[in-house]
Amino acid sequence: MSDINTFVEEFQGLSLEDQEYVAELIKKQLVESRRQSLVDRVAEARENYRAGRTRSGAIDDLMEDLEND
Repeated sequence: MSDINTFVEEFQGLSLEDQEYVAELIKKQLVESRRQSLVDRVAEARENYRAGRTRSGAIDDLMEDLEND
């Protein structure tokens, strides 16, 4: 947690222009991290589908499966 506190303190010491620049960089990094997470989840879902670890059906089938687990 001290790393975060140090970062915040140093961030506050920056000029407004530099703070805006850093904030934009962080925002872009978060977007890229979310994008990569989605890519990873899609790859996992495709692998599960290829391996036959998925099922299909109507919402009633899903609800029945959930109740029986």
